[in-house]
Amino acid sequence: MFAIASKQSTLIKAVLRRGLHTSLPGLGSKKPPEQLLTLHGINKDRSEEIPLETSLRYLKSKAYTKTYGEDPVWTLYRRNHAGLFPPKKTRRTCIRAKTISTGNPCPICRDEYLVLHEENIDLLKQFICPHTGSILSYTETGLCQKSHEKLTVAVLRARDLGLIPFDVPFREYDYSHYQRK
Repeated sequence: MFAIASKQSTLIKAVLRRGLHTSLPGLGSKKPPEQLLTLHGINKDRSEEIPLETSLRYLKSKAYTKTYGEDPVWTLYRRNHAGLFPPKKTRRTCIRAKTISTGNPCPICRDEYLVLHEENIDLLKQFICPHTGSILSYTETGLCQKSHEKLTVAVLRARDLGLIPFDVPFREYDYSHYQRK
């Protein structure tokens, strides 16, 4: 009983720390804090699968442009870390037991409407370098390692299907160096 009460009190403290208490009118009520957080748009449950069509509509919506603007999804993300230097690797995963387990999830895990799929080309192109055509590393984008693996699989499948162009640079060779004189 005490462990449940302490978890609820830490959840309430986290809400108060982040300044969300002004928008929670029922904070002094007897409702459980999980119910209060879901009422006010803070949902950490990721058990429901979002269909691809919903994600494609979301990428073209006003809500997406209001949230991210014209920048890629990962540009405004900054991971919290202890100490002066960031860790060499990002966290293994943000979602454990179908709920967000961290306080600052990666850009893909944070927004449930961003679905990594080979047909979601607009999202995949944000993680591809425009100069080299390679996939950006997870240290640069801030993705957790699990989301980066899903991203890599989706990009490779999209290239196999021909949805994302895969340009190989043409190189001129001087074959006179290889001929006998």
